[in-house]
Amino acid sequence: MTRILEKEKTIKLRLKGRSINEISKILNVPKSTAGIWCRDVKLTNKQINRLAKRQESGSYRGRMKFLEKIRKKRIEEVRELKKKGIEDIGKLNKRDLFIAGVSMYWSEGYTYSGGEQVGFTNSDPKMIVFILEWLEKICGILKTNLFLQVKINRIHKKRIKKVEKYWSNLTNIPLDQFNKTVLIKSTTKKIYPNPDVYYGTLRIIVHKGTRLRRKISGWIEGLARAI
Repeated sequence: MTRILEKEKTIKLRLKGRSINEISKILNVPKSTAGIWCRDVKLTNKQINRLAKRQESGSYRGRMKFLEKIRKKRIEEVRELKKKGIEDIGKLNKRDLFIAGVSMYWSEGYTYSGGEQVGFTNSDPKMIVFILEWLEKICGILKTNLFLQVKINRIHKKRIKKVEKYWSNLTNIPLDQFNKTVLIKSTTKKIYPNPDVYYGTLRIIVHKGTRLRRKISGWIEGLARAI
């Protein structure tokens, strides 16, 4: 049983009012792990009462309500910190976009020695949109000079058209600029908790990007030396 399935079953049992101890015994997972997986599960009063009744302790009901308050406080803190983070970034000027894009390419782009191709691969749609903006506004690359390629696990073979359409709509790049989708032949079949929202990874390649690749290499080196 994969960890993803174990986590899903743990959450389902928690929503049914099962205690962490019960879940640990049923699924044979450590109580500490079950506790972490369930920490954001909101319990109803009925579920809390069920747990309290099982424990035969009035103090247990109070403890569960206390833990629910902590959960709500943590969620609110996460929300506030995210809001503050967005405010801290604010709007990007061209220099900000330039540096952020170089850093992102340094991390996720093609930088292997001897290579001259400008390429970027990722599964995060926000990162894909960002790097496309960087390529256009900083590098002067039009979308018509890009080739895209999708890579997905072979167990999603029947969803190829849907996946390609998803990336095409996201990037606003027509399907005739997509190379043939690559099916990953993994030895173990990964279980995806939400298979209908799995879209694999997208590879972005700049047509005739040798000069740009050399320039990007200089940007990366400049960024490294500036630290």
